[in-house]
Amino acid sequence: MEKILFILLIGIVSVSFIFEQLVDYLNSKHWCNGLPESLKSIITIDQYDKSISYYKQNEIVSRINEWFSFVLLIAALLLGFFGWLNEFISQYTKHYIFLPLLFFGFLGFVSSIISLPFEVYSTFVIEERFGFNKTTVKLYIFDKLKGILLSIILGGGIMSLILFIYHSTGEWFWILALAVITLFSIFFSMFYSTLIVPLFNKQKPLEKGDTRTAIENFAQKVGFKLDNIFVIDGSKRSTKANAYFSGLGKKKRIVLYDTLISTHTTTELVAVLAHEIGHYKHKHIQKGMVLSILETGVMLYLLSRFIDPTTTFAKDMCAALGSNTPNFHIGILAFGILYSPISSVLSSFSNTLSRYFEFQADRYAGTHSNASDLQTALKRLSVDHLSNLNPHPLYVYIHYSHPPLVQRLVGLEKVKNELM
Repeated sequence: MEKILFILLIGIVSVSFIFEQLVDYLNSKHWCNGLPESLKSIITIDQYDKSISYYKQNEIVSRINEWFSFVLLIAALLLGFFGWLNEFISQYTKHYIFLPLLFFGFLGFVSSIISLPFEVYSTFVIEERFGFNKTTVKLYIFDKLKGILLSIILGGGIMSLILFIYHSTGEWFWILALAVITLFSIFFSMFYSTLIVPLFNKQKPLEKGDTRTAIENFAQKVGFKLDNIFVIDGSKRSTKANAYFSGLGKKKRIVLYDTLISTHTTTELVAVLAHEIGHYKHKHIQKGMVLSILETGVMLYLLSRFIDPTTTFAKDMCAALGSNTPNFHIGILAFGILYSPISSVLSSFSNTLSRYFEFQADRYAGTHSNASDLQTALKRLSVDHLSNLNPHPLYVYIHYSHPPLVQRLVGLEKVKNELM
């Protein structure tokens, strides 16, 4: 049984990797197959060629990173690295919390080291070459250190609590772990902009003027209580623009990137804001959170059965990864690999639902503000960001949380026709 499970692990990793490479290849061929008729009114040939060049250079870096990581993972499985790492750390501690934390901490550290050269090249060479990068070396280093510290505090803290629950409750582990993760998700959603964002960016209230007045008037017109409109200094890292809605209840806020304000008209900003309010009006944040909780519940239930040390399956699974005795962290690692096909299916479903939500938010914006302004803003964002304007449908289905630009423009055009 141990050998069968080992072959299954290798098979899942390999098939998943080959499938992703195939999807990437289809997307690349589809994207680089000339300027489609549907895009000729949106982008010039020169802009399209520039976006293809940007895509190709990022794709090369991404492919090398993926192949390198794949080869290392297969080698680690074949050589029994994970079992060796467990035995090595066990020489220094066998504590039921410290051992898993050190095990996953080391793997996270190695993963970061592997991806670091690719991230640096992408940021300081490719993004710089195409005029996007504004990040300094000093800022990049400080961002990395802050990210590591947050991972240790938040990730380590949550894992420690889950480990304590697992060893204290037995069969009720998955329910209590789900409750902890749910409470953390709600807390994080409410306080992300006030606790986490300030560690990396400065936020300040949008100054009084035509833009703020227009936004407040629109919010009042549609019955959206808006006390918090903030501007974030995204320009210190990139020229790319964005906007987002965060928080729940009284903690909700609209955040606009300073790069968005500097490149869009007031009416376009109101249309973008209307889209974000559309998400709120349709309760997309709450629906997404419920879906995420259900998915996490299913995963934790399966995990609780998977890592039960009293079962022969758990022992064989850990043995397949080179561990002589079943334990929590090796079991989670094996489960993560076996669960990945299910996770991919659920992720595709979540992305499909997310794209539907985006269409709903677009329709709300087109109905309550100005569909033409939102169309103009979306075109400007996509062209300025050198986005893939002609993705392969399969790639969209698997990876896109937002509909492709052309589909969004068509949807907004329908709204305009309905209102005529």
